[in-house]
Formats: sequence, C-alpha cells, structure tokens
Amino acid sequence: MATIFTKIINGEIPSYKIAENENFIAFLDVFPLKEGHTLIVPKREIDDYFDLSETEITQMALFSQKVAKAIRMSFSCKKVSVTVIGLEVPHAHVHLIPINSMDDCNFSNPKMKIEHNRMEEIRRMICEKLTN
Repeated sequence: MATIFTKIINGEIPSYKIAENENFIAFLDVFPLKEGHTLIVPKREIDDYFDLSETEITQMALFSQKVAKAIRMSFSCKKVSVTVIGLEVPHAHVHLIPINSMDDCNFSNPKMKIEHNRMEEIRRMICEKLTN
C-alpha cells in the first residue's frame, strides 16, 4: 500500500509544494513545529533513510540545501535544522525547520495549526527565494 507521501507525489493528495525534480519533492509539513517546516521526500518509496543509495543521499542533501537556503531567507531564524526521524511515515524523509533555539525542533512540542491562506503565503515566500 502506498504511503501518504507517495500519494502526495502522485498528486492523489494535495500539498503545499515548494520544489520538485525527477527524484525528490519538497512540501510544507501540514503539522509543523514552526512556520516554514518543510519535508524533503525521495520519490522512490523506501522506508529507511539509510537504505537510500549513496547517490540518492548525496542528491537529497543537495536538493535539501537549496530549499533550506530559501527557508532561511524567508524567515527570521538563526539556522534551518535538518532532522531525520522516519517513525511517523514509513517513507524516508528529512525535516527542514527554521529555528532560533533547540526547543524549536523538539518534536514533543505541540504541532501548529495554520490556516490554508497562511500556508499558501508561506509556500509562496519560500518558492520566491529558491534559486537554481
């Protein structure tokens, strides 16, 4: 059975897409810790991040770097954290979260509830900062 991320990749479930290429997709987390919290997902459905090939991990890091720079330019933050957990969805993915303190990327914190219009605004802000 396809994961929720595969359904997003296939367009079966709507998302707030930030970027996409032939191997990866970036979209806003709909249950974010902070505004701008973005997921980077390989299009190839694989459960464990470390089961990706060396090439895939390298390409995913470079894809993530572009998105992280756009996030950093879009929000007042000290850094963009990179987190790989992978327990909530059985499809490898990376969380990019704009942070000003360690507490900003604490997954025990309550998730934010952001209205559709604000999510669209956040998506546009990040997309406008993306460079090739």
